[in-house]
Amino acid sequence: MATIDDIVSKQKEGAQFVVSAQMLRLEPEEFDTLVQVWLEDGPPGFELAGVPHRCCRDGEFFIDRITVRKITTEK
Repeated sequence: MATIDDIVSKQKEGAQFVVSAQMLRLEPEEFDTLVQVWLEDGPPGFELAGVPHRCCRDGEFFIDRITVRKITTEK
């Protein structure tokens, strides 16, 4: 199972890419909770580059995909 660190580490600095619930093998409800934590605490190695995509389940909307940009690391 891929982790967010695995996905981010494969990208070049400044690259824009998608992270989805499916990539992390999470249900949209779980992914939505994870993204909310990233929005509050700061994401691990990337920043949001667009509006999160949401899906509807039982009348509720959950984030299931985000577009992000890998941030440069200071050395």
